[in-house]
Amino acid sequence: MSVKFERIIDDLIMRRKKLGITQLELAEMAELAQPAISRLESKRTVPQLDTLIKVADALGCELKVMPNGTK
Repeated sequence: MSVKFERIIDDLIMRRKKLGITQLELAEMAELAQPAISRLESKRTVPQLDTLIKVADALGCELKVMPNGTK
């Protein structure tokens, strides 16, 4: 998995924890199965874009495409 994916996932994990939401609660909010959230957070698989979007939306986040070299 690329460093960029890992950074996105780390940001989503921090947001979930900051909001005090469990993986199960997030899964329900994102209309995903809890094991999908667990796989995402453990970085065992490269997530599909639609999964990232659902999780980000459920957490009140936005995924943006940025030019190379910007953070």
